Formats: sequence, structure tokens, C-alpha cells
Amino acid sequence: MDDKIKFEMEFPIQASPQLLYQYISTPSGLSEWFADNVNSRGEMFTFIWDGSEEVANLVRKKSSESIKFRWEDDDTAYFFELRIQVDEITKDVSLIITDFSEEDEIDEAKMLWDNQISSLKQVLGSR
Repeated sequence: MDDKIKFEMEFPIQASPQLLYQYISTPSGLSEWFADNVNSRGEMFTFIWDGSEEVANLVRKKSSESIKFRWEDDDTAYFFELRIQVDEITKDVSLIITDFSEEDEIDEAKMLWDNQISSLKQVLGSR
């Protein structure tokens, strides 16, 4: 298996950090935009898309700031993280995505995140 490559993407979001955090850190928030349904039992989150399930373990959760997951069937070095960043001067809010993908699938992975974040912005009423 090839090593995966880490990539980061930044998305400006017009919403308060507190509201955005609810949508990236709770099963109900995540099921509004990230997956068809999300269930959690402790540190284990089950993401459901079109009847198929993927399980991710919660690695770290920093209140009002970030959440980090690791897919259960993935190497322990790989994760995906959603981090809220607020510009100290302008107070602009951005969501920073950190993820890993096979080299030949990076474009598809980035496109998937673009689509997911578009859904999140619609739910938030952000542009």
C-alpha cells in the first residue's frame, strides 16, 4: 500500500465559531452536512452514506476549536481534522481541513471536501 499524502484546505465560513463548532463536533451537526447520518458511542463515531457505514474514532476534541478523527480501518498515522481559525484582526472565521489521501486520489479528495463544505455553508446560511 502506498503512503498517503497529507493535505490542508482552508475555507472561509461566515458563521460564529461557536455555531460552526456545533456542526463539526456533534453527531446531529455532522449529519446535517457531512454524512446522511452520524451516530456516536463514546469516542466512536459511525458515519452513514447511502446505507454504507464507516467508523471513525475521536482522537482529539478541543472545545470551540477543533475535532480530529481517525478512520477505524486506517493506519494510525492518518487522520482527518476540522479546525476553526479566527483571524485576530479581522475576526474572519475559516475552517481548516487536514486530511490524507493516496497520491493519485488527492484531486478527488479535495473535490469531495469542496462539496462537503459547500453543503456545510448552505446549512449555516454562509456564502
